[in-house]
Amino acid sequence: MKKTILDKNDIDKILSRMAIEILEQNLDTSTLFIVGIKKRGDVLAKRLVKKISATDGVTVDMAEIDITFYRDDVQLKAYKYVVQDETNFDINEKNVILVDDVLFTGRTIRAAIDVLIDAGRPRSIQLAILIDRGARELPIQPDYVGKSIHAEPEDDVAVYLKETDKEDKVIVSSSHDEQKSQHRKG
Repeated sequence: MKKTILDKNDIDKILSRMAIEILEQNLDTSTLFIVGIKKRGDVLAKRLVKKISATDGVTVDMAEIDITFYRDDVQLKAYKYVVQDETNFDINEKNVILVDDVLFTGRTIRAAIDVLIDAGRPRSIQLAILIDRGARELPIQPDYVGKSIHAEPEDDVAVYLKETDKEDKVIVSSSHDEQKSQHRKG
């Protein structure tokens, strides 16, 4: 069973709210630095930067990071230093807002924090997430949450953004419900 939990208007409203929350918690915008995790966190980060600028009239620096070789399930740690060359931004003494689309186990965020620490020494790292689906394996909690949902570990939470997928929406697919449905039919 597939269920759309957010549409384009919902996502836009959520990002507007998150931009205001970020500004409320970071009064000194000169120290703000937004970092998006590729592949969709970077798109959301760009949107947040635009909304912050539209709300407060400030320009906030941003960057994108690729955490592929920092993941604990990738054995190619030697390539970590290739990725490090891409982190040519200064986050020293900055309040970094790390942005991603879905927070699940926390492993992607842990890898992203490793990238940031290798890039410099930020004053703080705050986490902005569009969807928090729970079921953490690591002690990581977001500072800014678009929507919290309960999803079973086997469920799929898919974020679609117009820049990468031609439309904005979030869909939860539950294989558990499909299995129960098929069982009842059989």
